[in-house]
Amino acid sequence: METTQDAIMITLKILGTLGLLIFGMRMMSNALQQLAGPQLRHVLGRMTTNRFAGMLTGTGVTCAVQSSSATTVMTVSFVSAGLLTLGQAISVIMGANIGTTLTAWIMSLGYNVDLTNVVFPAFLVGILLIYHKRHRHVGDFLFGIAFMFFALVLLSTAGKELDLEHNQDVIRFFSSFDTGSYLTILAFLAIGTVITCLVQSSAAVMAITILLCSTGVLPIHLGIALVMGENIGTTATANLAALGANTDARRAALAHLLFNVFGVIWVMCVFYPFVDGVCHLAGYNPAAGGQTERLPVVLAMFHTCFNVTNTAILIGFIPQMEKLVRWLLPDKEGQHEEAFKLKYIKANLIQTPEIAVLQAQKETAHFGQQVQEMFATVKEMLNEDDIKRREEIFQQIEHDEDVSDKAEITIAQFLEQVSEGHLSNDTKGKIRQMLREIGELESIGDSCFRLARTIHRRDQQGKSFDDNQQRNLIEMMSLCDKALSQMNLVLSEPLERHDTRETYYYENNINTMRDRLKDDNVVAVNERKYDYAQGTAYGELVGELEKLGDYVVNVVEARFGQIK
Repeated sequence: METTQDAIMITLKILGTLGLLIFGMRMMSNALQQLAGPQLRHVLGRMTTNRFAGMLTGTGVTCAVQSSSATTVMTVSFVSAGLLTLGQAISVIMGANIGTTLTAWIMSLGYNVDLTNVVFPAFLVGILLIYHKRHRHVGDFLFGIAFMFFALVLLSTAGKELDLEHNQDVIRFFSSFDTGSYLTILAFLAIGTVITCLVQSSAAVMAITILLCSTGVLPIHLGIALVMGENIGTTATANLAALGANTDARRAALAHLLFNVFGVIWVMCVFYPFVDGVCHLAGYNPAAGGQTERLPVVLAMFHTCFNVTNTAILIGFIPQMEKLVRWLLPDKEGQHEEAFKLKYIKANLIQTPEIAVLQAQKETAHFGQQVQEMFATVKEMLNEDDIKRREEIFQQIEHDEDVSDKAEITIAQFLEQVSEGHLSNDTKGKIRQMLREIGELESIGDSCFRLARTIHRRDQQGKSFDDNQQRNLIEMMSLCDKALSQMNLVLSEPLERHDTRETYYYENNINTMRDRLKDDNVVAVNERKYDYAQGTAYGELVGELEKLGDYVVNVVEARFGQIK
């Protein structure tokens, strides 16, 4: 009875230790992303079409944040935000698979070196830094890495307490599997895949695999099969994150899955010679047995050799992989995106505030382009001779105005969600700017609707503009359209390329023209060149176009941080 109770307690201890391991790795990864967020953003954002540069970037970033899932989800986010092409993303993902092998080496170190003397000083320094707000993220990182090493120490201790190497039932259970059978290898590969998908942590499954192998009860071939399964299972995180993303982001996540599946297929074709070669590199003889202390090193070595070799094979076939995922996930033909539909923001892809801010900036620029397209529809309505067609255009603008209101709310909610995290003053400032920008952009959408409504009301009254009025309105709309184009350049390009002078130039011209046309309109009505109702509609359009120009100025000023 006591033996059973001891086994249950030790099992619970192992499970709790795994939880501590996952928490430590996540804490460390999040802290590193907070510390290096802007740098990671610039490194990934400046990727070139050079596949080797992409692969090295993915390797370096993953080694830094100690999470291939974090790097892959980050990469998918960048594809969704239009900052990386699909081909660049595939090369980064390949590098992420190499970078994640460092985790296995850290774990193998934890089983071969007593880390206790390092853990407790790290806890002490970490908690002191956490209370010192300026260095909070450094403290979080130290705490995370201390938790991770402490969990490895506890896991190693629990494994020894479990004494599996002397448990005949466990030994008989694993001995019942034929390690020379491909069916057995495939079964353990499937087990590793399923467990990793369920716990969403390849590190935890790797830790259990190392624990079982280090006690000598799990044959190395079965342990390696579990490791291959972990490589496939870890792709679930990015694929789940990409479910709500755009097509290219889902393609990048699928490429990650195909990369690892292809690797497993070719390794299975040469499984036993490949494993023997890895064992030889690690100084372990599987036929002789014993040397269980070398098995964690063998697993780490296999993980590295597998991912490095797989990358070396596939890096030359990135264009072909890109074509394959495009074929598997084709663009939907005959379907057009609804006006103002969010293009870059996907709430489930928020990974760091820096990435979220980039997504919001791209979305805001897209919003600006959409309101300019809405304004172009108003111009079309003014120039259309067929009254029935003008009615159809008015209904379209009415719909677009409603959807633009929803877009503003959605972007604002996204930014509010981002602002709940720990942000730098620079990031907080950018969020305030974007909230002002989207508010003013929505006002431009409202202004477009009011312009269309005035034209629609004129039609219902049976009125029309004379040639002079029509010509003046078209000229003023042309000025507003140029101001909108300049605004969209400011929203979509680096700020150092622009200033506010050109926007102010267009605003002054619009204001001057507004004053002239209003005065001319009063004179024309008094001289009965046209009636009061026609003059009123004309004056409302001129006044609304001037307001639209003011909203454009407000957007540009917000973009330059001139928030009033």
